Amino acid sequence: MSGLRVLFLSAEVAPFAKTGGLADVAGALPKALARLGHDVRVVTPAYRAQERAAEMGEGGLSAFPGGVMVPTGAGPLPAGILQGTLPESAVPVYFVAERRLFDRPNVYGYDDDPYRFAFFSRAALALTGSVGWQPDVVHAHDWHAAPAIAWLAAARAAVPTLFTIHNLAHQGRTSRAVLRYAGVDAPPLLEERGWDEVNFMARGIHHATLVNTVSPTYAREITTPEGGSGLDGLLRSRHLDLHGILNGLDDDVWNPATDRRLAARFDATSLERRAANKRALQERLGFEVSERTPLVAMVTRLDAQKGMEIAGEVVRRLASGAAGPAQFVVLGTGARPYEEMLASLAREHPRTMAAVLTFAGDLAPQIYGGSDLFLMPSLFEPCGLGQLIAMRYGSVPVVRATGGLADTVRDGHTGFTFLRYDAADFWMTLQRALLVHNTDESAWRRLRINGMSARFSWEDSARAYAQLYQWAVTRTRGLPG
Repeated sequence: MSGLRVLFLSAEVAPFAKTGGLADVAGALPKALARLGHDVRVVTPAYRAQERAAEMGEGGLSAFPGGVMVPTGAGPLPAGILQGTLPESAVPVYFVAERRLFDRPNVYGYDDDPYRFAFFSRAALALTGSVGWQPDVVHAHDWHAAPAIAWLAAARAAVPTLFTIHNLAHQGRTSRAVLRYAGVDAPPLLEERGWDEVNFMARGIHHATLVNTVSPTYAREITTPEGGSGLDGLLRSRHLDLHGILNGLDDDVWNPATDRRLAARFDATSLERRAANKRALQERLGFEVSERTPLVAMVTRLDAQKGMEIAGEVVRRLASGAAGPAQFVVLGTGARPYEEMLASLAREHPRTMAAVLTFAGDLAPQIYGGSDLFLMPSLFEPCGLGQLIAMRYGSVPVVRATGGLADTVRDGHTGFTFLRYDAADFWMTLQRALLVHNTDESAWRRLRINGMSARFSWEDSARAYAQLYQWAVTRTRGLPG
């Protein structure tokens, strides 16, 4: 397969801006595609951190001369362009700079988000002419980049498109006026509430040449009424064009053999060195230092999707010793009721539970490298990154078998899984895991080694994406399959 020119649109790209797994994909997949010989150009908004870095001459960012004129329903509007590269690569990254829209404290959460990302999407398409480079494929991620696909479809542009769904629950529903702003003239979809609404997630699914999600199981789940968030009918109508590609794990970032954030580096052949990380973590959290006491962990966003509705009772039982001596740590921020619940439990059980309810980037790898078990009781999980990191760092995952968790954790081989979304099933499965930890040292070691040896390669994922690109090109050009 010859190299393709791929325009990659994402609202967040690690390490420049990150709120979730989308950023990890956008920061790692282009590098893997480039290693396969494809010419990938990434476009993302210039948020406050990038504006400040450019002003200070930091981060390798520079201004692209002349910027770009962005076509909108209100007429052409100027945007600056900052340029840089993805770390450890030569993959170009272009940042759309419009301070009124993007120079803000947070990436999302504003009333004008649909206009912000419609502007970003149109700017990304306009940028290709300014840099003298035309893509063979436009790859847009989640609803924030869907306006680009909607515009290409409305303009009848013969450009193949791939639309990747990272989280179907966030759909970009807004007033139809934003379509006029984006220059899109298209009738309403059945999934939109009449002429007054646009649903950008639905638009991306409807108009893209091909559609994919970030795990095979999630691709199946979203075609059901239970998992489809109101778009299951549309997704079933496109089932022949819907694919699931599992995310990889970036070895440049997550590798216990090279991670200097750990007290001791290790791999599957030197597991005995891992004990130093558990001791360091217990000391940092104020726990009793004990190799035999199981240390259970969560690193998560605190919201309903991540299973917080069933986690509270399980954490309470664990911290109170209902399954025997155990320690528990949670790192994360999110909805205030969940933060208050965990803070209250930690106050009740200060010797066995720690709740770190703030951003602590240096603590996360220490938790992965020092904990014995890692919990992900998700209501739904398109792919999940935590379980991949946990396995790579020797922490055995206990997960609900949904989405990417079902695709990556093998019960009894690399971790423990439960099916029903309820606290009783979760608690029984955690007890099963603790029993193995406490009574069968050789079985526990095998679980750890199996997890650390599991392959979640971005190169494998990149080859699958490259195949989708080729199929999209073939279909758009009307060539024989």
